[in-house]
Amino acid sequence: MPDVLIHGDTFRSPDLRHEVPVAIPDPLLYAERNGSRHVVVSALEYARVRAVDGLEARAFEDLGMDELLAQGMDRDAAELEVYVRACRELGISEAVVPWTFPLALAERLRAQGVAVTAERDLFVERRRVKTEAELTGIRRAQRACEAAMGTAKGLIGEGVTCEEVRAAIERVFIEHDVFADEIIVSHGAESAIGHEIGSGAIAAGEPVVIDLFPRDRQSGCYADMTRTFAAGEPPDELVEWHRLCKQALDLALGAIRPRVRGAELHRLVCDLFHEHGYKTQLSKEPGEVLSEGFFHSLGHGVGLEVHEEPGLGRNGVELVAGDVVAVEPGLYRPGFGGCRLEDLVLVTDGGCENLTNFPYELQ
Repeated sequence: MPDVLIHGDTFRSPDLRHEVPVAIPDPLLYAERNGSRHVVVSALEYARVRAVDGLEARAFEDLGMDELLAQGMDRDAAELEVYVRACRELGISEAVVPWTFPLALAERLRAQGVAVTAERDLFVERRRVKTEAELTGIRRAQRACEAAMGTAKGLIGEGVTCEEVRAAIERVFIEHDVFADEIIVSHGAESAIGHEIGSGAIAAGEPVVIDLFPRDRQSGCYADMTRTFAAGEPPDELVEWHRLCKQALDLALGAIRPRVRGAELHRLVCDLFHEHGYKTQLSKEPGEVLSEGFFHSLGHGVGLEVHEEPGLGRNGVELVAGDVVAVEPGLYRPGFGGCRLEDLVLVTDGGCENLTNFPYELQ
């Protein structure tokens, strides 16, 4: 097992939050050496890190921070030197790091004889099987999604604005101790535009796509779900899309199990849509920017990032027990709108568990 270094804060680095399950806004260094796990951190966070089982905490002061600052070194440079000293003390001469590892720190370590190599797959695989704490956080965030979706569903009507619905969703999120950088409440033609968040008043019969992906404060983990509604009587085209999307969702959920490739699930759904005359990523011309039909992948992993491995697209890898995936078939037409249904699913040894508990009704 290679030595490992991860640098950052646990708000923005999912790799770091996976190893150090504490909300820390300032940079720290995580190091693994011969099976031992070390965290070099400021005095402000020292006690909280020490309280985590399995982590050995070292304060900046233990590695000469006071001396370096007294010499007139600026704080950023002093932190780099402290990290170099930590590697020396631990006997780390080479290590693997995430792709997001800071260039400045990598250059400083290399200059001091510590070889660092950026890896992707290693860190992706470390986070795929969710810990119990992460899975509990995902479930909490999903319950918040469902409560907020219920509130939104009750508000949708002709003349109600997307902004009003979004504000109500945010209030529910606060009550459930989750937060979201964006909340998608799009209607009419704008619901055919990917992640357009939506604005303005809802008209009778048009599609309303609500996509919620809040983050649990305690664990840092996300949930993700989507439902499509209509205010009043929906047009026949939207009714048919909704029927097909539900059929596609059921088809995918019935096939999810360990060792099935995400690409196989994507193809199942694409084949269904092809049979009914809709374009997909598998039928479009190479280089074509698809704007109608099923123009995105079937889904993605969810955890400490809202979009992470495993992907459920054209190159999707094999699923493993412990993956959490969002499954989201959709159909769209520019100028009219879209329809998308999305459930959150845990891959289990015997198949899967749908973590989403919310109805699919269009009206």
